[in-house]
Amino acid sequence: MNDLAGRTALVTGGGRGIGAAIAWTLARRGATVSVLARNMAQVVDVAARIRSEGLEAFAFQCDVADQAQVRDATLAAREAMGQVDLLVNNAGTAPSNPLKRVTLEEWNHVMAVNATGTFLFSQAVLPGMMERGWGRVVNVASIAGLMGGKYISAYTASKHAVVGFTRAVATEVEGTGVTVNAVCPGYVDTPLTDDALDRIVHLTGKSSDEARAMLLGQVGQSRLITADEVAGAVLDLCLDSAASVNGEAIVLDGKDGWV
Repeated sequence: MNDLAGRTALVTGGGRGIGAAIAWTLARRGATVSVLARNMAQVVDVAARIRSEGLEAFAFQCDVADQAQVRDATLAAREAMGQVDLLVNNAGTAPSNPLKRVTLEEWNHVMAVNATGTFLFSQAVLPGMMERGWGRVVNVASIAGLMGGKYISAYTASKHAVVGFTRAVATEVEGTGVTVNAVCPGYVDTPLTDDALDRIVHLTGKSSDEARAMLLGQVGQSRLITADEVAGAVLDLCLDSAASVNGEAIVLDGKDGWV
C-alpha cells in the first residue's frame, strides 16, 4: 500500500528501536523519510537500508535538546524533502534511579531530551503544516506519562509533560487539518528497555527475570511490546483516515486493541 505516497516524514530518535521501526513503516507506506538522531552512524545505516528497498530516506544528525541543532536539522530536512508533513517525536532517554539518587543533572537531561525536544521540533514544523492545511504530529510518550512507577521519577515526569503538551497543542491546531496525538506504549522490546533492566539489576541485586517481572507488573503487561506494534499505531495516526483523532493519548499495553 502507498497511502502515504507524496507525504514527507521527520522521525527523531530514528537510529534504532522504535524510531527505526517507525521510519521503516512510514517509508514502506510511501512516505519520504528523514531519520534523525545524535548517533550519525546509526541513522545513516537506517536510511541506507531503507533506500536499498527502493524507498526514499535521508539521515541527519541532531541533538533534540539543542535548539540550534533542531533548527538546522529541520531546515536540512525541508531542503531534502520540500516540506515536513509528518513529525514523529520519538527521541528519548530513560534512566532508572531511586529518587534519592536522581541528580539535578540527570533530571534536567531527561526533561530536555524527552519534553523539550518534543516542544522544539513541534514549534519548528507546526506553522508550515497549519499554513498548508494538513499535517500529523505524533509524540511517542509512554504509559508512564499516565501513571507512576518505581525508579523512574524523572522519566515519568517528562512523559507526563509530553502527554500534557500533546493535549494542549491539539487544542491550538483544531480545525486546521493538522492533528497532534501521542502514543503511550508500555515497556517495549528495545535496547532502551534492556538498558533500564540492566540498571535495575545493578541497583537492586535482582536477577534479570525478576527485574523484567517488576517492570511489567508495574503497568500490568504480560509481555514486552514490539517496536513494530508501536510503529503500526503511529502509522494509523498519520493517515488521512485519522483526521478526526486529535489530542489523544493512545495506550499500547500488549492487549488486544487500543485502550
